[in-house]
Amino acid sequence: MLDYTHADWKTRAENLKIQGQAFIDGKFVDAVSEKTFECINPATSAVLAHVAEGDAADIDRAVKAGRAAFEDGRWSRMAPGARKAVMLKLADLIRANLEEMALLDSLDMGKLVKDAATVDAPGSAHFFQWYAEAIDKIYDEVAPTGPGDLALVSRVPLGVVGAVTPWNFPLDMATWKGAAALAAGNSVVLKPAEQSPLSALRLAELAAEAGVPDGVFNVVPGFGVTAGKALGLHFDVDCLAFTGSTGIGKMFMQYSGQSNLKQVWPETGGKSPNLVFADCEDLEAAADMAAFGIFFNQGEVCSANSRLYVERSIKDAFVDKLIARANKMQPGDPLDPASKMGAIVDEKQTQGIMRFLDEGKKSANLVAGGERVTIDGKGCFVQPTIFDDVSHDDPLARDEIFGPVLSVIPFDTEDDAVAMANDSIYGLAASVWTDNLSRACRVSDKLMVGTVSVNTVDALSAQTPFGGMKQSGFGRDLSLHSLEKYTALKTTWIKYKV
Repeated sequence: MLDYTHADWKTRAENLKIQGQAFIDGKFVDAVSEKTFECINPATSAVLAHVAEGDAADIDRAVKAGRAAFEDGRWSRMAPGARKAVMLKLADLIRANLEEMALLDSLDMGKLVKDAATVDAPGSAHFFQWYAEAIDKIYDEVAPTGPGDLALVSRVPLGVVGAVTPWNFPLDMATWKGAAALAAGNSVVLKPAEQSPLSALRLAELAAEAGVPDGVFNVVPGFGVTAGKALGLHFDVDCLAFTGSTGIGKMFMQYSGQSNLKQVWPETGGKSPNLVFADCEDLEAAADMAAFGIFFNQGEVCSANSRLYVERSIKDAFVDKLIARANKMQPGDPLDPASKMGAIVDEKQTQGIMRFLDEGKKSANLVAGGERVTIDGKGCFVQPTIFDDVSHDDPLARDEIFGPVLSVIPFDTEDDAVAMANDSIYGLAASVWTDNLSRACRVSDKLMVGTVSVNTVDALSAQTPFGGMKQSGFGRDLSLHSLEKYTALKTTWIKYKV
């Protein structure tokens, strides 16, 4: 795939077979209402598919299937080695269908197909493999007791896990939730974002092919106000994992209180700061990664480094480096390997970004981009944009824009930089650029975020937990720690004769 041309990808896209039905209890089905909605390519405005518009009735059908599968033990009580083998096969099937998975995400939400093919789809396979390998390597506990007592502490699956995932990384977010929940032995009901449901539906089909039993992994596409709300309010859902906006995360917390007090694990908004100190010796690398940190995936990344704090003595020169990089990262056809940025997910998101840009031009110094553009007269594309000398209180520096928009703010002292970085309702991630080891440790310790990346941006792996503080949510995806969300501790106390 790495040697595919623009024409190669377009041909493969034209021949792609797209499934739009919901996947419930091991088979594709229409919505109970028989309603559908259009799935639109944001780069061309073409209708890709008519997708089942699931609602409360479909969520209920999926939850019942998941509950039946959990109760009869077809997955929850499957031997760990057998469950591991199924998930390993699923990882292999994702790799075998890498091209298709990459195309589905690229066409569905506008990301560069080369990124989907080299980052997203391989990442999904990797995470399924990683959690599969963990299944038979996690041990329970025996608590210290006196003679005649045996206290066993075990982690047990919760039951039916609801997952509501965003549109920016459709396959990967479905994987982050689904792989861990399945590895723990749960049934899953996944509600993908209505803007990008296609790869999740294909993932469900591959899971069935791999041997995941009927009813264990269900995907119900639909709108948040109907299907998403129904999942949050359902009395037979034991846990709900969510990635999306802070406002919607708060609604799911309310739904829990209005229903069965289900656990809710939100990973929500972000406005991640990137602190560049004058003692950073490689400012070229810092500029490269600062541009990557905000313009990758069109800036549609919850942990995007959208606030750039630069020490005043190097600020102007550093901004010049960023402008040069932004000018080389103009958007293009997502299927063209030469493109540096793709399309914004839809018209609504594009208009929201442009409102921020229009207001920002009145309050800050626009030094790059700032305009909406089209490719061949079509599509939702926004130039990589940089505002300099942004006030720390400006909405450009406070609100999550979720687009390719960078706000540059100078600082004079380390304490000022840390104070401004922490002065946010969000606390998902941060980056620090310095060659002073003491400063790196000191600043990292003070930043109130879930992940601090030093001399890089947005570092993550299967081995390390990902999640935030403050209104960026709580709970963690990735690593063995994520299994804690999908399990409960059970104590079994046995009295015996001595």
